[in-house]
This record gives sequence, C-alpha cells and structure tokens, in this order.
Amino acid sequence: MPDGGLRFGLWYDFRNPPAWRQDPARLYREILDQIVRAEALGWDDVWLSEHHFIDDGYTPSMLPLAAAIAARTARIRIGTSVLLLPLHDPLRVAEDAATVDVLSDGRLELGVGIGYRREEFEGFGIPRRERASRMDEAVPLLRRLLRGERVTSPGPHFRYREVELYPRPVQPAPRLWMGGFSEPAVRRAARLGDAYIAIGNVGPLIRLYRSELAARGEDPERHEIAAGLAWLLVARDPERRWRDAERHFLYQINLYARWFAEAGMAVARVASSRADLAAQGVLIVSPEQAVETIRAYRREQPVTRFYGWTLPPGLPAAWSDEHVELMAREVMPAFR
Repeated sequence: MPDGGLRFGLWYDFRNPPAWRQDPARLYREILDQIVRAEALGWDDVWLSEHHFIDDGYTPSMLPLAAAIAARTARIRIGTSVLLLPLHDPLRVAEDAATVDVLSDGRLELGVGIGYRREEFEGFGIPRRERASRMDEAVPLLRRLLRGERVTSPGPHFRYREVELYPRPVQPAPRLWMGGFSEPAVRRAARLGDAYIAIGNVGPLIRLYRSELAARGEDPERHEIAAGLAWLLVARDPERRWRDAERHFLYQINLYARWFAEAGMAVARVASSRADLAAQGVLIVSPEQAVETIRAYRREQPVTRFYGWTLPPGLPAAWSDEHVELMAREVMPAFR
C-alpha cells in the first residue's frame, strides 16, 4: 500500500488510576490542552473510548468530552471508538451526537460497538444476551434519525412515536463507524455501517469486512478503515520512556485481559514483562523505527486512518507531549 493519504489519530480514555491519583479537573484540562496543541501540529483525528463503573475513572461519557473538544478546536475530527450502543437509547445518542456535530461544525465521527463487559450490562439492567438484537435495532434507528427522518419504532427494545431530530447535524449524514473483534461484528459493520474501526493486528477481520462489502455489491474502496497498534509511542530515548511507563502499560493491558477473559474473548493476554507487552503491540521507538513499523503494519492492515493510545493511565498528560510532537514533525510527514 502506498504511503500517501494516511490520517493519524490520538486516542484517550481519561483514566486516573487510584495508585497514581491525579486531580481529575487538572487531568481533563491538561488532556484538552494537549489535543489543542496536537491540532496545531497537524494531527487529523482524536478518538475517545467508553467504559463504565471503573474505579480509575475510565470515561463513561464520551459525547460530553467530544463537545468540550469541539469547543476548543477548529479542524481536528472528533471520533468515538467506540460508543457502546446497546447500553444507550439511540434517540438520546442521536440528539447528543447532532449537538456535538453542530458545536464542531461537522467534525463528528460517530463510532459504535456492541460492548462485552458483563458488569456493564448488569449495571444498566440490560441482559447481555440482548446486545446483538439491541445493536441491530438501534443502528438503523440512529441512522434514520441522523438523516432527519421522522421515526416511529414499535420496539421491541426502543419504542418511539413520530420523533424527529432537532437540531440536525451539520453533516448531511454523519459517517457511522462500527467496531468489533468477531466475525459477526464485522459482518454487521459491513451490513449496517459506513466504516470499520478496530485496534491491533486485525488483518483477517479487515479482509472479511472488505469481502462482505463486495458481496453486497459495494465498493470496498469507498469504506474507510481505522486501526493501529495499541501503543506506538515515539521518543528520543525509548529506554527512558519505557522505565517511566512499563507499570502503567501493565496496569492497562492486564485489566483488558481480565475483562476479555470474563467475556470469553481471546483479545488480550495477561502480561508480566516488557516482552509480553511488545507481543501485544505496545512499543516505544525512535521516529525512524516508527515510520518502518507503520509501513509494515499497513502492509498487513490496509488502513486509511492509523491511531493508538496516547497517554498511559496514571501518567500526567505532559508525559506524552514528546510523542505528540515527534509523531507530527518526524513520522506523519512520511505518510502525507
């Protein structure tokens, strides 16, 4: 795949683990400041992530954060990777998403996914076995509302009578990204969405997505794909950065490993060393190594947007400033 035309995105979850507790207002403010600087440096996208009931403050409310970013920026696209749609009322999602799109003057990239953590479905009182049927019902409703249609829905999960979305989004039809790590999720993305978003080594899933699109008579080249290594951080002194961040990476990866294991999904594995982390796509490298790593990744995963986590949970936002600046100045130009 040629280097040109690749977009680059930051990814944040605003986590604040108890072991490294920071003032939450300051942490949020400093991350927003970093996003503003990233926009000035030429980053294309910022992505947000959602989970619930986590004691480290993993953000449960992406669209309010997207609105805050919209108010502070002018060009960068603002995406959700991903909003856990079965936990939400699609009418409320449509209203909040349209508001963010208006605030940002048409810069929202709305990504949705099915969710997997048992505690989240139990917490909201939603049977986990209903997540696929809720997703299949909610996505068409969300699309119709964002297109400005008047909607009546008899259920079974969402019941509306003659509802219509105001204000309308600035974009005539905001792009709907769909994420997932299973074949059913990818097939659903091809059937119901506009673009596919994932993370990690997902080449087989991307190939399935493109083949499903072709089977439906659609041109796969017209559908964007966003993915990347979980962590690809750039530093002048990678060894020093590793010493700073290794415990924080282990904290994050091992929580994900536990969550996926409890859900019966083999997506992340327990890590106890730097080698374990690297095997799961956690890298800190020089700018030159980053260019080669992204080229190699893209040969296996034909992505149009490359993104990854920006701030290891528990470190101050300023810790990632070097990465944000070096990526923009010395890595991203190789792919423009």
